[in-house]
Amino acid sequence: MKTKIHLILLLLVVGMVNGQKKKEVIDEYAHELVYKVVNEDTLKLQIYNPTDFRANKKYPTIVFFFGGGWNGGSIYQFKDQALYFASRGMISVLVDYRVKNKHGTTPFEAVKDAKSAMRFLKAKADEYGIDTDKIVASGGSAGGHLAAATSLLPGINEETDDLSISPKASALVLYNPVIDNSEKGYGYQRIGDRYLGFSPLHNIKKGAPPTIFFLGDKDKYIPVSTAYDYKAKMEAVGSRCDVFIYENQEHGFFNRGKQKGDKCYVETTLEADAFLRSIGYLKGKPTM
Repeated sequence: MKTKIHLILLLLVVGMVNGQKKKEVIDEYAHELVYKVVNEDTLKLQIYNPTDFRANKKYPTIVFFFGGGWNGGSIYQFKDQALYFASRGMISVLVDYRVKNKHGTTPFEAVKDAKSAMRFLKAKADEYGIDTDKIVASGGSAGGHLAAATSLLPGINEETDDLSISPKASALVLYNPVIDNSEKGYGYQRIGDRYLGFSPLHNIKKGAPPTIFFLGDKDKYIPVSTAYDYKAKMEAVGSRCDVFIYENQEHGFFNRGKQKGDKCYVETTLEADAFLRSIGYLKGKPTM
């Protein structure tokens, strides 16, 4: 009898532990969705909802694209930022896309995927509570390029996309983005003469979304002058561009673990928060 009781208790404990583990996984993100299947590649995104999410409400949304030179990278690069902005009342999205090391693709496929992800989110906006008038595209390095590309590049679309849905974001938060792909910039060796249709810096036109641009002054890929060239072109067409240069910081300086006390992660996140408040996407005080 004792053995039987012990067995029942053990099963109950295991069940409780497994239930807790399952709940932790579910709470990790609200939704993991397939946004695209192309050439047998299944591409997913993860949606993090605000803690007070209500199904009958529309939320400003921020979409993150990881960096890695269009060669590799992790969908979780911006998880810390995603969780922060979810805590501030935004829907946060992490997007996976095709890269050379995993899929044997070129940077052009990455752009197509980024645009597909934005179109998917807009098409599903009612289902997931997304305010389509307040969608922010964000990313770092090559991911920063993709964020800008969704909103500035008129071409490079997936043939299967519904082109009637614009992939354009209403604001951009860019972390050392590779936005100049000419011979003077980054990636020209892979893009070649097609850079004029690929480089965000060369496709800034009237209506470009307001942008915040973070860069370290020791970045070996992106000179400080590029950030100010971008700002000048944005302002020439009547668009806002706030540039923040961080002294003695290299490429990827904004990630957690780069400095003691995560100084630049905190500073860039707070500046992005202030920027989003200034355009009416966030309210109240920062939560860090």
